[in-house]
Amino acid sequence: MIDAHVHFWKYNPIKDAWITDEMGLLQRNFFPQDLQPVLHENGVTGIIAVQADQSENETDFLLQLADKNPFIKGIVGWVDLQNKNLEDKLLYWSEYPVVKGFRHIVQAESDGFLRKEAFVNGIKLLKSFDFTYDILIYPNQLKEAIQFVNKFSNQKFILDHCAKPCIRDQKINEWKIEIKEIAKNENVYCKVSGLVTEAKWNEWKTEDLYPYLDVVFESFGTDRILFGSDWPVMLLSSTYNKWKNLLEKYMLQFSDEEKQKVFDTNAIKFYNLNS
Repeated sequence: MIDAHVHFWKYNPIKDAWITDEMGLLQRNFFPQDLQPVLHENGVTGIIAVQADQSENETDFLLQLADKNPFIKGIVGWVDLQNKNLEDKLLYWSEYPVVKGFRHIVQAESDGFLRKEAFVNGIKLLKSFDFTYDILIYPNQLKEAIQFVNKFSNQKFILDHCAKPCIRDQKINEWKIEIKEIAKNENVYCKVSGLVTEAKWNEWKTEDLYPYLDVVFESFGTDRILFGSDWPVMLLSSTYNKWKNLLEKYMLQFSDEEKQKVFDTNAIKFYNLNS
C-alpha cells in the first residue's frame, strides 16, 4: 500500500503560521519516525512526502528525510515555477530521482493566479523533465483550474484532497458539476485525502463523506484515484486507522484489482515510483 499524501515539518511558528492555535495539536515537529509505526500498523509500505512550505529549502528538507527513510518513495517539492531560471532549477532537481513533482499552494493565492503567464509558462516546462504537478485549491477555484488543465493535455496533474469540498456545510452541487468537468481530462488524477478535515472535526459520520466519495469515484474511476491520508493534518479530525478503514469499507463492493489500483498501483503509475 502507498499513502500518496503525507507531510513532515520541523515546527516554526513563523514559517508555519498557517498552523493556527485552533490547530494546536499540529504545533510541534512531525518526522518520519512519528509516522512509521502508524504505517506499519496499517500495512502501508511507502509514502509520497508533499511540501508544506513554499521554499526550495523545503524540497531539500524532504530530500534529507527520504535519504534516511526508504519508505519515502517520492517527493512533491516546491520550486518557483515563475522563476526566469526555472529550467536550470528543474534540471538540478531532476538529478534526484526521488523528486517526482512539485506543488504550489494555490488555495492561498488570489483569483486569476492559474492564468498568470509566468506560472503557465513554468508548468509548460515540467513535462520535459517528467515532473508531475499537484493542484491544491478550494472549490471556488475549480472553474479556473478547469481552464488551467485544459491548456495541458500531456502534463500529469493530480487534484489534492478532491479540491476540498465543503463537507461541514453539506455543499455539494456546484462542486459535483465541476469535479465531473475537470475529470474529463484523462491526464488529471485525484487524491482521496483530506476529506475528514473538510467535515466537522471529530463530529463527522461516515454517511457525511460517502456522497463526496460517490462523486469522485463516478467522475475519475478507479484508474485515476489515489489513497492519501494527509497525515498529520488529518489528526485534527480523525485517526489514520479510522480514515483508512472508512475508505476500505466504502470500496468493499469493488474488485480486488480496483482496490489495488486505489491503494497502490495508481500511485506507482502516477508518480513513476519504479524509476
